[in-house]
Amino acid sequence: MKLGIDLGSRKAKFALLDGDRIVRLADFDTIPLYKRFGRMAGEELTLDLAGAQLFEASEIAAAAFVVTGYGRNTLCLKGATVISEIRAHVTGAQFQTGLHDFTLLDMGGQDTKVAQVRGGRLVDFVMNDKCAASSGRYLENMAAVLEVSLVELASHWEEPVELDATCGIFGESELIGQILHGYPLARLCAGVNRTLVKRVLPMLRRFPAPNLVLTGGVALNQALVRILQQETAFNVIVPEHPQHNGAIGCATLNP
Repeated sequence: MKLGIDLGSRKAKFALLDGDRIVRLADFDTIPLYKRFGRMAGEELTLDLAGAQLFEASEIAAAAFVVTGYGRNTLCLKGATVISEIRAHVTGAQFQTGLHDFTLLDMGGQDTKVAQVRGGRLVDFVMNDKCAASSGRYLENMAAVLEVSLVELASHWEEPVELDATCGIFGESELIGQILHGYPLARLCAGVNRTLVKRVLPMLRRFPAPNLVLTGGVALNQALVRILQQETAFNVIVPEHPQHNGAIGCATLNP
């Protein structure tokens, strides 16, 4: 048994594999997981995964752990091998899609990663981890301003209202201004989604390829997928388990 763990800024994701077969996927909000089921012993973090009812005690005892994600270096997970996020996500995307030549766009809660994969090998990558304006956190903030759910936000892509601010904070003010101009909710939601695409386009242009594999929690936003298909030449592919991609990659790399 192999257990991959992706300690994200918003959610911790888990993938239990038996060989190449996915046995179980699970996730838990990161902060509640740490507060309720985590403890520090010296410099090492211990997570009570059985207590969190994520896995059976027997499964945990039999599994080797590999961990990546936002908390991989700040929190040393006891008994786990640590790998880089980009390696985990590239491996997860290869495992889920079977592709060996593609561009990877991973959009998480607080950062965005774009990687170029050729012949099954990572060639180059770029990250935006300095500002959450091109991440899932931006969508959460804009949904709060619009007083809609993320599901509602993700259902609109047509006739987007123009939004130009490159900063998440200024973006909120700009969105409020457009609300006051009386634009309908559907167009405002579409504008938010298109703005996120506009922010990642410069990163994507560095690594042109026929196929774009979209992973991370933001990949569940169908409007984002539609806009990417409309505004780029990529064939956009969302794997079956985009949010658990990093955890799957960790489990796949587990010796």
